[in-house]
Amino acid sequence: MRLQQWLQADRGTRKRALEMSLQRIRQLDKSIYAWVQVHPQPQSGDGPLSGIPFGAKDIIETQNLVTEYGSPIYKGRRGTGDAAIVRQLRNLGAVLVGKTQTAAFAHTSPPPTRNPRNLAHTPGGSSSGSAAAVAAGMIPFALGTQTGGSVLRPASYCGVTGFKPTYGLFSLEGVLPYSHSLDTLGFFTHTPRDMLLLWEALGQRRTREEEVAIGVVEPIPAGAEPPMAAAFQNAISLLRGRGVEVKPVNITAMLDKLIQESRVVSTYEGARFHEQRYREYGRRLQDIAKLVEEGLQIPDQRYQEAIAFIAESKERIAEIYTTAPVILVPAATGPAPKGLTSTGDSRMNRAWTALGTPAIALPMPVHNELPLGLQLTGAPGQDSRVLHTAVRIAARFDSN
Repeated sequence: MRLQQWLQADRGTRKRALEMSLQRIRQLDKSIYAWVQVHPQPQSGDGPLSGIPFGAKDIIETQNLVTEYGSPIYKGRRGTGDAAIVRQLRNLGAVLVGKTQTAAFAHTSPPPTRNPRNLAHTPGGSSSGSAAAVAAGMIPFALGTQTGGSVLRPASYCGVTGFKPTYGLFSLEGVLPYSHSLDTLGFFTHTPRDMLLLWEALGQRRTREEEVAIGVVEPIPAGAEPPMAAAFQNAISLLRGRGVEVKPVNITAMLDKLIQESRVVSTYEGARFHEQRYREYGRRLQDIAKLVEEGLQIPDQRYQEAIAFIAESKERIAEIYTTAPVILVPAATGPAPKGLTSTGDSRMNRAWTALGTPAIALPMPVHNELPLGLQLTGAPGQDSRVLHTAVRIAARFDSN
């Protein structure tokens, strides 16, 4: 069931549906590998999410469950307490059913997870298991994190909805850091409507619904593959044909530069966070070892230049959002790559993560192909506006 159906169900129905979810996990995860551990925790609160199951990415601390950071070095490590977001969800009655697979330390080493839409393809990363578990209908929502594109890209690849709220809106207490300037909590649901309902269940402020002018980044940022470029243009044409005001916004050069600068920031900060771990484990850390070696070579001045450019870009984008309150871009460079040796390219998401904007990915209309996602962004603090706009756009797509 989708989250909307869970929320409409009575307690008895929710209890039966939870058992069905666990049965579905047992049946499907033999081939998808979305989970590190499945061990439902006792319900510890009562609220709008009572009895509704969810999964948490395996860099998020959880009491009585493993938190292995996706690394064999930490195999069997158990959490000592729940992260802030897990406590909040459990206080609302949600049932934590287990931990979902992640790229090691939320970086680039792929976990074994496969894409439920086509098992020969990656689900994306680093929030691989969370996206796959929702896409496979195992659970109605899941937790992820994003430093580059680790929520929105897997959502695009797996054909679900992924949401990265405004930077700093949700506490990261109990979440393994990567880059303190960029790390953001994220969520996966089936649809934008589900995401809006989850948002409201979390007690977040709901703004008045209103139709706003929508901007579309033209030209499309570099790196969009032909299937994505075609689907994106088709989606824009469909929206215009259905009365949605969509106007071009030329910020491509700024976005391209932001991609470079965000990589500098994440590499610099990630290297310094993991430096002591590197001294202890060295090359056993695989991709993290490379990150540390590269990041420690970045001079402080270069890092400060990147931080300064991001700050300048935040001022510029704030002005643009006054005339185009929601901006559309592709949610990934293309469909999920074949194979499991890579989790894909995050360039379509990195700029927005650096800007700290709320951003949501939702599936675009495609026919008999792997999913492709549309990304909506808005000004920091305008999360509700972005969510409502995503619901309206999804409705336009559904009526196609």
